[in-house]
Amino acid sequence: MELELRHLRLIVTVAEQGSVTRAASALGLSQPALTAQLNRIDKTFGAAVFTRDQRGARPTALGEFVLGRAKVLLPAMAALVEDAHRIVAGTQVRTRSVRVGTASTALGGLFVNRLISELDVEVTSVTLPDVDGVSDQLASGSLDVGLVGLCGTAEPPVVDGVRWSRVSTDPVFVLVPDDHPLAARPMVTLGDLADAEWFGVTGAGCFQRCFVTACARAGFTPGKVSEADRAACVDLVRAGHGVALVQPTFPDTPGVSVVPLAGAPLVWAHHVGWRDESAALPVAGVVDAAAGAHAEAVSRSSPRFVDWLTPRA
Repeated sequence: MELELRHLRLIVTVAEQGSVTRAASALGLSQPALTAQLNRIDKTFGAAVFTRDQRGARPTALGEFVLGRAKVLLPAMAALVEDAHRIVAGTQVRTRSVRVGTASTALGGLFVNRLISELDVEVTSVTLPDVDGVSDQLASGSLDVGLVGLCGTAEPPVVDGVRWSRVSTDPVFVLVPDDHPLAARPMVTLGDLADAEWFGVTGAGCFQRCFVTACARAGFTPGKVSEADRAACVDLVRAGHGVALVQPTFPDTPGVSVVPLAGAPLVWAHHVGWRDESAALPVAGVVDAAAGAHAEAVSRSSPRFVDWLTPRA
């Protein structure tokens, strides 16, 4: 027997239902007919895809492997058929493929979503460790578009053939545990946190230098300063090990509170970039998608950021 897509659909259904009886009902087959199909599939692979007993049907190691591939192949085939129907019907099919790189930004997912939905393109995305990497790959043609975050006083690297547009400039807020004495305040100063251990202070660009300078202006030298990614910051702050500097679009998260810093002593900016010779996307559409991603992030952010923005609107 040659394996067909219908066999993969059958395997997925059995795994989802957890039993041959329920899967047969969902597929509109008799249980003996489904069992016979499964036996033929097992024979084709040379081993059992499911362990079947009175407790139901559970994927074997082979079954997990097959399920993983099936969950890729079935949607891909469905998309192929859908696009073919659209071609026959005379509607446009996405033919443009865009390579997007992001670094030091919380807007990457929202930006990619908007490129796909608003500009009707296929997107391949990659997260890079720093802004220089995004700029270099734009210049080399490995990327078509980039979205990066930088300390608000800095600008993206100047590279021939690459253009940048500033999307937004936001204040940097502080993340504290919910039970912190300052958590309920509408705003705090850096000086209020002079004795804190700090997380999330990236060493890329000038941000660390700007942070230390801001602390000096507030009358103190920060103690221990550690770099940490977003997930680590939340865990460390929630556990009471320190406070973290975060982008203001940070959403409400159980156990931690986002508090504005008085006077906005630190700022973070987002920039969108593209290659001059890239014809993959209209520049205006790229810039609009980046601005829309920021606006969407603001709408989902902590209410304290919305409150902070209101008098400045």
